[in-house]
Amino acid sequence: MTSVRDIPTQRVGVQAPPAARSVRLTKVFGEGDTRVVALDAVDVAFRAGQFTAIMGPSGSGKSTLMHCMAGLDAVTDGHAHIGDTELSSLNDRQLTMLRRDKIGFIFQAYNLLPTLTALENITLPMDIAGRRPDQAWLDTVIDTVGLRPRLNHRPSELSGGQQQRVACARAMANRPEIIFADEPTGNLDSKSGADVLAFLRRSVMEMGQTIVMVTHDPVAASYADRVLFLADGRIVDEMLSPTRERVLERMKAFDRQPEA
Repeated sequence: MTSVRDIPTQRVGVQAPPAARSVRLTKVFGEGDTRVVALDAVDVAFRAGQFTAIMGPSGSGKSTLMHCMAGLDAVTDGHAHIGDTELSSLNDRQLTMLRRDKIGFIFQAYNLLPTLTALENITLPMDIAGRRPDQAWLDTVIDTVGLRPRLNHRPSELSGGQQQRVACARAMANRPEIIFADEPTGNLDSKSGADVLAFLRRSVMEMGQTIVMVTHDPVAASYADRVLFLADGRIVDEMLSPTRERVLERMKAFDRQPEA
């Protein structure tokens, strides 16, 4: 059976500029005896047109890294950039506009409005911003999602996989510089999850989208161009052109490591 890995694709060159990057990014929760260093001076770059998966044991800091890079959480020290913009330099209004205009979000929960159709959910962020969608791009996204026959259906009339594909299309409809996805297949069965992951893979290969995905699933990670492994708030390893088997073996190594 042909896998998505077998589909020809033009890999991103090493000179591609980063869509997002961090410099000594640090996030601390609590003080004194309750102080926890969730991110410990992390330096990372997410190249434009690349699909990156972030993995690690529970509590390793992978979701915290995504939230700080996406401007959903303030950093304690260091810097996070989207393109050339340093997030801590923005006020609340500017940060809201940057997230609206340059970042797409996909979460485990689909977060669709039940009273709106699939199409209305896809275009909702642009409607709120008072902008008309680029119809040619919107058509491309809709056709890539493969839900054109279901655009007039409300979420209750869609399967879980279809709802998540609507959420993916909503994230892409505004042509964001980067999409952050937090466990996007966590609520889906294996077939629906594979459909969503294949869509994300195609969006990178065919549409040049940049995706950063937090996941615990080696199968999901195998759809990415590279996997970053976190432990104790630090990036401890990187894997290019991952496979399920290689990712699974690397994750098992965390369980075999003795505690300090």
